[in-house]
Amino acid sequence: MLPYNVIIIMIDGGRYDRAVESNFYKGLKEKSVCFSQPITYGPHTIAAMHAVFSGCYGIRTGTDSYWSTYRFKKNQFKTITEYLHDQNYYTSADIVSEIVIPKQGFDEFQIHDENKDDLTLRHLELIEKTCTNNENFFLYLQYSNIHTGISNEVLKVYDNFSEEYFKNRNLNENRYDQLFKKSELYLDKILEKISSLGLEKNSIILIMSDHGISIGEKIGERAYGAFCYDYTLRTFAYFFIPGFNPLEISQQIRTIDFMPTILELLDIPLDKIYSKLDGESLLPLIKGQKIVEKIAYSETGNPLKEKKPPKAPNTKSVRTSKWKLIVNEYNNSRELYDLEKDPEENTNLIDTDLEIQDTLWKKFLEIQ
Repeated sequence: MLPYNVIIIMIDGGRYDRAVESNFYKGLKEKSVCFSQPITYGPHTIAAMHAVFSGCYGIRTGTDSYWSTYRFKKNQFKTITEYLHDQNYYTSADIVSEIVIPKQGFDEFQIHDENKDDLTLRHLELIEKTCTNNENFFLYLQYSNIHTGISNEVLKVYDNFSEEYFKNRNLNENRYDQLFKKSELYLDKILEKISSLGLEKNSIILIMSDHGISIGEKIGERAYGAFCYDYTLRTFAYFFIPGFNPLEISQQIRTIDFMPTILELLDIPLDKIYSKLDGESLLPLIKGQKIVEKIAYSETGNPLKEKKPPKAPNTKSVRTSKWKLIVNEYNNSRELYDLEKDPEENTNLIDTDLEIQDTLWKKFLEIQ
């Protein structure tokens, strides 16, 4: 398939449930290979996207918190950008901060002002310029405006225990829905530009979210990054791949699987000088074959009543399509949820003599 372009459009803070309800995103699903159960490694951008770019969990790469971009073990873990750069791709990104993704392998690394820049106009121009000037390219676009709205209207106004926030669920939902609707308008323009340039014929395009955002489901988390519940861990992913028909894949996958999937689609072999990936290619699923579902591991740092998150993760989880075990190291507690019967994770089944508890605990210990 080499040398197709690669375009990743990341909707920062995009909730899975809103994508399911959206007519626009339903339209994306009908045209793409849609993964309806991707699980992020970290419910905040830095850990989440370092894991995507490396195909590995931050527990191994060193980037496992808000503070650990500089700890990314670049000599041990090769990023998708580096792989493509080595194949003579021009590599470009437009992001909200220089610390949210690994810098290695980029030819162009632009930072936008999330409060001032028109991201639609900015990204339309960047697509045009990149396409015109380069035979093959990798382009990463971060749509940060949902995050911006939540930062200005929630993070700067409330704390994780503000009664005013958690008692106003309707207000929280309406605020989020308005921000999410703007992501649809943005994507509509971006995809229109991609189509006008004919890029859908020679590009692998991935539209994904890095994590979700709370609308007040659980006291103690007004936005994201404190807990390991599905409203922030379950994301969405739409792959547009030349030569592949639309398909919905409901099996749980991990966002660390995206990088090896793209490499296999492009027939780029893994560099054995570097550490083994945690992610695995999803190409068999895309081709309609069956593969064994893998455990999804996630972790974050709960700040509790502090104003800044801790420097090391203290909230961790292992998940299957049916079950999730959460380990809260900050208070030495555990939670077990039947995700099929209790998708909102309201009934903690820990220590109720369920065999799955021991199974998930063993899986958790294997990853530590």
